[in-house]
Amino acid sequence: MKYVVLNALKYGKPNEKAVIGKVIAENPEFKKNIKELIEIIRECIDEFNKLNDKEREKLFELYKEEKGEKRKEISLPPLELAEKGKVVMRFAPNPNGPATLGSARGIVVNGEYTKMYNGKFIVRFDDTDPRTKRPMIEAYDWYLEDIEWLGYKPDEVVYASKRIPIYYEYIERLIEMGKAYACFCKREEFKKYRDSGIECPHRNLEPEKSLEVWEKMLEGAYSEGEVVIRIKTDMKHKDPAIRDWVAFRIIYEEHPLVGDRYHVYPTLDFESAIEDHICGITHIIRGKDLMDSERRQRYIYEYFGWRYPYVKHWGRVNIHEIGKLSTSHLKKEIELGKYEGWDDPRLPTLRALRRRGFEPEAIKRFFIALGVGENDVSISLKNLYAENRKIVDPKANRYFFVWDPVEIEIDLPEEIEVELPLNPFKGSKRKLKGERIVYITKDDYERFKGKVVRLKDFCNIVLDKRAEFISYQIKDAKKGKNIIHWLPKSFAIPCKVIGEVSKEGFVEKNVLEDVGKVVQFERFAFCKIESFRDSVIAVYTHP
Repeated sequence: MKYVVLNALKYGKPNEKAVIGKVIAENPEFKKNIKELIEIIRECIDEFNKLNDKEREKLFELYKEEKGEKRKEISLPPLELAEKGKVVMRFAPNPNGPATLGSARGIVVNGEYTKMYNGKFIVRFDDTDPRTKRPMIEAYDWYLEDIEWLGYKPDEVVYASKRIPIYYEYIERLIEMGKAYACFCKREEFKKYRDSGIECPHRNLEPEKSLEVWEKMLEGAYSEGEVVIRIKTDMKHKDPAIRDWVAFRIIYEEHPLVGDRYHVYPTLDFESAIEDHICGITHIIRGKDLMDSERRQRYIYEYFGWRYPYVKHWGRVNIHEIGKLSTSHLKKEIELGKYEGWDDPRLPTLRALRRRGFEPEAIKRFFIALGVGENDVSISLKNLYAENRKIVDPKANRYFFVWDPVEIEIDLPEEIEVELPLNPFKGSKRKLKGERIVYITKDDYERFKGKVVRLKDFCNIVLDKRAEFISYQIKDAKKGKNIIHWLPKSFAIPCKVIGEVSKEGFVEKNVLEDVGKVVQFERFAFCKIESFRDSVIAVYTHP
């Protein structure tokens, strides 16, 4: 029983083979009585599954103390130069679409660190590009909903597009200091100067002249691309991307949040640099691909005499089944009708995962386990499925779903009431009617036609469209083989599973007690029962 309990503690549900392995490892002499051992272990598992939650918790406490084992706690590594109560971190999305699984990493890591250090968690919308990275007005609220769903509450929410006059003040100061200037070079023209490490003709324009140009930019005197404001850096810098970068440009495009109030917008590097200072950010965790941003922004901090936040770079996470799906790409696919919306269960958005029935704790554990190292990480969604399974398995009720159904008629002597497990962790039961006409899956029919099968917890038959009844006794069935699920016709209601795996068939009407919850369709998968009208709509969660 000890190993049954410890296995359930670790994985949510005791696994017979794993328990056998542990017992034999401790008692090798039991090998010679393996059949007897297996029977005893099965009895222990059955006994454990019938216990209520309180009884199980007592056993968990008893055996984990004896074994010195506890539920595996995972946490992030200590944050360098962090002091309790003084850590300020930010999650800064561009709201051009809803949060994706990739966004969740930034939410979780920044949110967890501010919790660990009793710090301040800021959500800042970097939304100062109304065209290329055009914000979606709905995405602002979607992000805040997803952040709360994951278990984090921002101490402050900042909308960069609403604070543009602040950025104007800082660029004017830099122009006055001679650290920024108005540049009329065409893009390709400046590229030649930059690549050659040569100053452009406008670089040494007097600050007063650049300020005059700046004022005219704000008045709308110039067209798009005619003039930009650049930050002076080092035109001989070894990395051309650092040389005199653009801080402000003209974009005549209505912004979803602030309308046509502005047409001179800061670049992300400028806006982010100023905001990090204003908000008192102490620690920034960003991808290795953003190292150039830090190098560019440090010039501004140097000019103003500010201290740059502590920066930690993390490696890229490649999730095999997702690949490189950008938000703009997903938006096009939705517009083309490939997906029904941002919460389509086939998409890697948090809205979609929530619809599928994923637990926020599983997503948190998934990303915390990845850590914040600089090495790139390649991982499978199966890891996320495993984390979610540990949480939902003990809670999910069990039901029969028969996809691609085949109707069979059994020469049954009498119809009986059949009792089956509803939730083996809680010892609860559900009832079906063992009747003559039942449905089974087409897969099972084609695989076992003409063979003896057992309809789980009901009866044994020779499978055919007109099936021969053998008996109700499990002893007459082949041990552990040819046991299939089924559905009495009188209990069957239409069901459609949508998402990553799509199937249609019948589900037992008992499932209507669990609309809005994640259940386990036996021998199929975990699914969230989304709705019922004429038929049940179930969203595929994972195996």
